[in-house]
Amino acid sequence: MTTDQGLILLTLALVMGLFLWGRLRHDVVALAGLMGCVLLGLVPAADAFAGFGHPAVITVACVLVLSRGLQDSGAVDVLVRIVMPRGDGRLLAMAALIGLGAGLSAFMNNVGAMALLMPVAVQLARRLDMAPGQVLMPLAFGTILGGMTTLVGTPPNMIVSGFRESAGHGAFAMFDFAPVGLAVALAGIGFVVLVGWRLVPARKAVGTEDFEIAAYLTEVRVEEKSRGVGLTLRALEDELAGAQAQVVALVRNEVRMHAPRGNRVIRAGDVLVLEADAESLAEALSKLDLKLEEEGPGTPREETDDDAAGGKAAPDAEEKDDAEAGPHDDIVLRELAVLPGSRLAGLSATDLALRSRYGLNLLAVSREGQRPSGRLRALKLRVGDVLLMQGPADALAEFTAETGCVPLAERALRIPDNRRALIATAIMAGAVAIAALGLLPAAAAFALGVLASMVLRTVPPRQVYTAIDWPVIVLLAALIPVAGAMQETGAAALVAGLLVEGVAQGHAMLALALVLVVTMFLSDVMNNAATAAVMCPIALGIAAALGAAPDAFLMAVAIGASCAFLTPIGHQNNTLILGPGGFSFGDYWRLGLPVELIVVAVAVPLLPMVWPL
Repeated sequence: MTTDQGLILLTLALVMGLFLWGRLRHDVVALAGLMGCVLLGLVPAADAFAGFGHPAVITVACVLVLSRGLQDSGAVDVLVRIVMPRGDGRLLAMAALIGLGAGLSAFMNNVGAMALLMPVAVQLARRLDMAPGQVLMPLAFGTILGGMTTLVGTPPNMIVSGFRESAGHGAFAMFDFAPVGLAVALAGIGFVVLVGWRLVPARKAVGTEDFEIAAYLTEVRVEEKSRGVGLTLRALEDELAGAQAQVVALVRNEVRMHAPRGNRVIRAGDVLVLEADAESLAEALSKLDLKLEEEGPGTPREETDDDAAGGKAAPDAEEKDDAEAGPHDDIVLRELAVLPGSRLAGLSATDLALRSRYGLNLLAVSREGQRPSGRLRALKLRVGDVLLMQGPADALAEFTAETGCVPLAERALRIPDNRRALIATAIMAGAVAIAALGLLPAAAAFALGVLASMVLRTVPPRQVYTAIDWPVIVLLAALIPVAGAMQETGAAALVAGLLVEGVAQGHAMLALALVLVVTMFLSDVMNNAATAAVMCPIALGIAAALGAAPDAFLMAVAIGASCAFLTPIGHQNNTLILGPGGFSFGDYWRLGLPVELIVVAVAVPLLPMVWPL
């Protein structure tokens, strides 16, 4: 082993360790690995950022933009209404939903497909009297399986195609992945629909009636002698911290203000709406000399002629700013799941300024089916958390769109813009056809589609860059030069030789199965795109050591990198259902292990038949 080989393997081991540790974002880890290779002289500084121009990276970015066009135009909503049956047959409904998810994932971002169908899945679970997780996990697995059937279905396929082209064998075509990928997907989906959903733990449903929120929303009046008079709402909530209570509304001069600003000063006569459980309510009342409102909870009294004659004070300008924009019955409760890539991850309600910016209250958080301990407004949110939010419906819709959340309720399907939906569908179909027919390389074909989307306004130009998942782009662009260094230093060939001689003992079929299983294992514990970038050089090295054609080994990497079913961290769709399904880390293997065994049983004999060794 040479010095360069030792350094690149050590760097790769550190990068994989950081991926497994999970405390740093994947793009940060990948960029750190790239910079380490540059500093060690393993990657020339002039070539460090060549990955950003790699065809696979460009294709991933363009597909994300075109997927946004399909989502925003309502094209997918129309498809949902057409495909989903209205009857109560469990088998047909599950097959239709999972099949639709797999079909969408073949041509658009599978996280986007999952997010679009999650509300449908939750509603279907209620209709079929099933636990939400028993529909959500099969749907997540179906969208993952569907992505492996085409070149653009998932980033690992594009990475594998790029490595094949770099090795001098040309890129894979659009549907080269279909013969094996489709067989694997059909076998996996068939098992999940017929039998597999029964293996999913039936965790308690997450819904407004199931959140472990405080038992009471209670109205209390601030008396003249109350210690709360003169305090700001923020200071009052600090006083109530030990009682685990929060102020969710304030009534002043008969005007109800939902989610009032923290700098508002409390006056005598104000009525506060507190969220507190039964044990904490007495402590909250006594601590600041607050009194239960004798009239009981309810909407503010309507102003009468007597009130007007008595000179009731009119709401001041500040009150009007905090007052609800619509009628009281427009205030709703809604459950929102935090999507992968959401800007909410790592932030708290205080960081987000929920009240001052959106006029919303965060009432509860469900994490893996449990309410986290600690102060709610200081809790750092995570991907997969389910939030119980209260506020005006339009403000909640704005918050959902801006922050990367998905509602967990029967959504009102967007009224599609038929013209935009048709154009968005035609653009995606045209890009796929151009790439499939070989008229242009995939990156150029989908870039042309993005240009058409911008010109025809199916994706407004200002939304093009927000549609791209930049952490994934940085991850791919940073790891491609690192993987290239593995090949150039001979480290990939070294590892391949050890695997062929030490484990496979020169048997090509055994080596093929080994590549598939190792890739699947790595994909379960680290990002699937990173797994593909690491395993492609090794697969090429194994093929060279055996004197075999590389295609079957590269396809094994593509399939294995897409099959992350054992853990919630292997794929973003698995992470997304963690909270809504009430799952724990160990729940995934019950369905995931049989699915992975089916993948191996179908793929290993089929790969050399389609791609001779």
